[in-house]
Amino acid sequence: MEEIIRAGRFEIPVLHEDNHLLVVVKPPNLPVQADSSGDDDLLSILKRYIGNKYQKPGNVYMGLVHRLDRPVGGVMVFARTSKAASRLSAAFAQHRQQRRYFAIVQGQMQGDAFLEDYLTKGKDGIVRVCGQGESGAKLARLITRPIAFRNGLTLTDVELCTGRSHQIRVQHAHQGRPLWGDARYGGGKPGEQIALWAYRLDFEHPTRPETLRFRAMPPMESVWRLFSREIEERGNNVEEI
Repeated sequence: MEEIIRAGRFEIPVLHEDNHLLVVVKPPNLPVQADSSGDDDLLSILKRYIGNKYQKPGNVYMGLVHRLDRPVGGVMVFARTSKAASRLSAAFAQHRQQRRYFAIVQGQMQGDAFLEDYLTKGKDGIVRVCGQGESGAKLARLITRPIAFRNGLTLTDVELCTGRSHQIRVQHAHQGRPLWGDARYGGGKPGEQIALWAYRLDFEHPTRPETLRFRAMPPMESVWRLFSREIEERGNNVEEI
């Protein structure tokens, strides 16, 4: 039985814990790290969890090596040692890991697509597609594979080839297929939860020759219920994903 960290209204499943790593499922709407909102954040919660569990005095080390947008949930790994943080950060920077997402987009997608765009982030925090030569332009690549179409929406499996801010949301919107519930890039309505979930994370352990593989399926609520069968099938088929 997996351990659950409880913090206020949030429940955070622990998928893996050892001396170097902590792998958890981030709930939607919980910021990964402290921001201007002043709300509690996942990094602080995990530091408290380790400090309380092992009775560690003072500031607990917890390395942040990748991020998920605040409204997005799914699998995340944190480093418990500086050695692990350095090696995992290098692995993520060099894309030596497998990150996969479920996304529900508006409209029907016609077959697998490799999306390549240059993105820039404005002072307003909005990420936009831009020209290659524009100031701050960063190359963003992903592969999106439609799984099922229903009620005017497509469930797609997204594989990141780069790790740019908001890239899944922006690149799909640029193709005319914004994510359902995305208030920033897709006209989502108040009360809708963005349909984006990090369901798979595979990476090499930072201190031993072992590939770790983690899965977490989105909660079968709201629009996710439309595709519950396909999500369950994809989640249970290890060879497929």
